[in-house]
Amino acid sequence: MKKNFIVKDHSISQEEFSLVYNQELDYYITSPVPNNLDIYYESDGYISHTDSTKSIQDKLYQSVKKINLRNKLNLINQYAPNTKSLLDVGAGTGDFLKQAQLNGWTIAGVEPNPKARNLAKKKNITLVTSNEELPEPSYDVITLWHVLEHLPNLETKISQLHNLLKPNGTLIVAVPNFKSYDAKHYKEFWAAYDVPRHLYHFSRKAINRIFSKYNFSLLSTKPMLFDAYYVSLLSEKYKTGKPNYIKAFMVATISNIQGFFNKEHSSIIYVLKKT
Repeated sequence: MKKNFIVKDHSISQEEFSLVYNQELDYYITSPVPNNLDIYYESDGYISHTDSTKSIQDKLYQSVKKINLRNKLNLINQYAPNTKSLLDVGAGTGDFLKQAQLNGWTIAGVEPNPKARNLAKKKNITLVTSNEELPEPSYDVITLWHVLEHLPNLETKISQLHNLLKPNGTLIVAVPNFKSYDAKHYKEFWAAYDVPRHLYHFSRKAINRIFSKYNFSLLSTKPMLFDAYYVSLLSEKYKTGKPNYIKAFMVATISNIQGFFNKEHSSIIYVLKKT
């Protein structure tokens, strides 16, 4: 059995949290969960809720984001029927939805953070605050790009996602993988633990086990290769106080190479079908 361990919120609060292992489902749960999680997102450093290009890391993130937007669009187009309706849960500042809209998709998005919603609105993307505001079943494709790990009441949310999808609809979920080489290398300094904002920490086995309980079948998995580099860069900063670009690049490259053989990449996209 894996051991529980302590991880620090390096980016905002500097508080420590426990990661508690669930053997049945093969994932970790963050404990305790703060009563007011919103305050742990209130930082200019939380880049997915901003369009910041101030620092080198910000510029790197935004450059990679543009490449990932094209890759994400190509992926959803593979699973689109003639009528293309898309829901993006945790839509952030709306860039992915804007890209999809420009390519013929009918779009909807959920984003609880008001700052991110306001930035999306400036791009003419209107987002709702929760799944409960959406009609069922309405969507051919639902995407969660690094969002599932943030959701409280996880299994209730998965049930809602199933109900929101049309028959034979596609669910696309991207999450970090704690069994990757970079996670094992950086241990408690691994940036993708990102406590307490990340409430769950998944393995490949965990995703399959959890979603099969809610009538989803796993179609395929795909690596997010750039994530290893960004996460390793942050992890080096948390561990040593410096970015250490060369060391981060080496660790990320090893992680991606190992991932091609053992499929344990730093972040993984799971393509699931409603059954």
